[in-house]
Amino acid sequence: GVLQELFIERNHHRGLVGNLYKGRVCRVLPGMQAAFVDIGLDRAAFLHASDIARPFECHEEEKDKKELNINALLQEGQDIIVQVIKDPLGTKGARLTTQLSIPSRYTVLIAGTCCAGISQKVEEEAERLRLKDIITRYVDSVENCGFIVRTAAEGVSEEALVTDMNFLHRLWQSLTEKILRAQARTLIHEDLPLLYRILRDMSGIEPEKVKVDSKITYRKLISFTEEFVPEITDKLQYYPGERPIFDLHGVEDEIKKALDSKVQLKSGGHLVIDQTEAMTTIDVNT
Repeated sequence: GVLQELFIERNHHRGLVGNLYKGRVCRVLPGMQAAFVDIGLDRAAFLHASDIARPFECHEEEKDKKELNINALLQEGQDIIVQVIKDPLGTKGARLTTQLSIPSRYTVLIAGTCCAGISQKVEEEAERLRLKDIITRYVDSVENCGFIVRTAAEGVSEEALVTDMNFLHRLWQSLTEKILRAQARTLIHEDLPLLYRILRDMSGIEPEKVKVDSKITYRKLISFTEEFVPEITDKLQYYPGERPIFDLHGVEDEIKKALDSKVQLKSGGHLVIDQTEAMTTIDVNT
């Protein structure tokens, strides 16, 4: 009966981080050990030699930067698949990598490798061994992609992890086919819109129901879940009522409380949050 999480996304202001593009190298700069890549944006994007993946390189391994030579890795006019790791800022273009990764709730797919890694924040040795065994067996059964287990997977069942990796593997297979057909300077993949990400991250957990107050959105989610997370399709419910769904469940009041500068705590204490240009201060009153 209490709001747990709130996610907001504006369609007109979505970032580029995580997007995959088929780009074309427009300039190679040996002095900087970098290249500029045209990915179809207003400004060419920046790719440093240290962000270029080599075959079968595990994402977590350190790379010997002394051996890097941008001329041996890229040529002008070459088409290349890249991913945005930093949004354009001011007069600077986006920052790119060719170490492609696609995240989900519990795991991250690493393209072009055979690595099976575990987040360093999972500290218990027995749990690390359990997770390593699950992910290694899965990686051995697929081709040309590895996986890293995220911190959120700690204590999660094998079934939930496999469901998560199956989702990512199906997604990567569809992207591989799209890459073959794509022209240079085009978007190959962008991280899912918020409504899809929410359901994607439900892989392996069992919500009682998912209520949607838009008929158009409801139809989109039905199509999405049937293909990628079929175990949630039956949980989707369309809410046709006239009363706003957030008002009906008291969500609007919870949001207003959370956005107040003074936030009451269950213990009887409260927080006072003030935001300035240089910092955000949080005063904890017990």
